[in-house]
Amino acid sequence: MHDLPSDGLALVLLVFVLGLKHGFDADHLATIDGLTRYNALVRPRLARFCGSLFSLGHGAVVVAIAVGASLLSRGWAAPEWLESSGAWISITFLILLGMLNLRAVYAAGPLEMVHPVGLKGRWVARCGRVNHPGGVALVGALFAFSFDTVSQAALFAMAGVQAGGWLPAAGLGLVFMAGMLLADGANGLWIARLIARADATARIASRVMALAVAGISLLVAAWSLARMLAPALDAWGEGKALLFGGGVMAVIFFSFLLGQRLARAPQPAVDVSG
Repeated sequence: MHDLPSDGLALVLLVFVLGLKHGFDADHLATIDGLTRYNALVRPRLARFCGSLFSLGHGAVVVAIAVGASLLSRGWAAPEWLESSGAWISITFLILLGMLNLRAVYAAGPLEMVHPVGLKGRWVARCGRVNHPGGVALVGALFAFSFDTVSQAALFAMAGVQAGGWLPAAGLGLVFMAGMLLADGANGLWIARLIARADATARIASRVMALAVAGISLLVAAWSLARMLAPALDAWGEGKALLFGGGVMAVIFFSFLLGQRLARAPQPAVDVSG
């Protein structure tokens, strides 16, 4: 809470950036990748909308948790251990996700596209075989019941209570969902385009995004760990959450643009003459 800006506009912008960042979470990327690939085969018209539908289901749960927590939170304060334990859990997961995605890039053959790797998708793999819009949204809703998502929704609830009650909490949840919808929707469209192309430049583009996700995960984990171990660095970083969040999103955004450019690049002519 102490990192949240007091200015209303800055708070809204920060929550929107957090939604964008959450939309590029490795678990989101991996699940949307699986849903899009499956529906490209069985229901092509749905494939390009899998990211948006997943995000709508996910965001609906975030808003519901934020509203519910804001209504129940009056007179309740989060225990001090919650912030530190949550930080360690996030650092551990980010390091694992970074290493897994680096391994995916290294293990992919020269003729294979790199698929993003998530942690949740390993125990809900069957969720990728859904070919109904409501089912895709339900998968997104199920993925919202995790520590990171619930903790962010609770954060919006606390900020909403300070701002006046459940309506501000619901508004922050919707802003978060809007950022996530933009990221997940763009990701679903991008994956559908890569599947349709499936050539050498598409394989390069998939490696660019996988490396970007891995690099950002490891960098954010390193920064969080440094702030926990160095009080002076933590003090310097206070009030700069929006700046750092924007920096993370800028790296991902430019990586996304680079991947798009590579995917659109013309294929070099192949000489098949004897």
